[in-house]
Amino acid sequence: MPFDHCAECRRCCFVEADYPPLEITLTQKEKKKYGSICIETDCPNLGPTGCVLGDTKPFSCKLYPLAYNPASKTVHYDKDCPLMPEYVRQLKDAKSEASRHLASCKKEIVRLEKSDHKFLENNFEIDSDYFDLKRLPIAPLHKDTSE
Repeated sequence: MPFDHCAECRRCCFVEADYPPLEITLTQKEKKKYGSICIETDCPNLGPTGCVLGDTKPFSCKLYPLAYNPASKTVHYDKDCPLMPEYVRQLKDAKSEASRHLASCKKEIVRLEKSDHKFLENNFEIDSDYFDLKRLPIAPLHKDTSE
């Protein structure tokens, strides 16, 4: 299970010295709930076994190590995330943890394309600036899979 390693690695919840703080992109709904979340060194929601927000953590955090480009409808990933080789390998199995993660993210992306497109644009802009992204070897997403 690749995500079991996240609580140990914690790379996505930590900002190295000499790097600017990372403002977590929030959806309109999340802004009402959290106001803002900024990682200056360690994420304020990072506990000893991972995120204390659990299933209610922001979508941009759930999406990581992936990043979605709404202009090209392509999915990218942070090349520095140690999970990615295993994640990409698991995508060959539709029942794997990585495939379930990607499917869940795609479902939320389709919803956000309609309800909060600005979030998707802002999130990709921040991810592009902050992470070393590489395109995930999958087909681009369609704007609306129900069409």
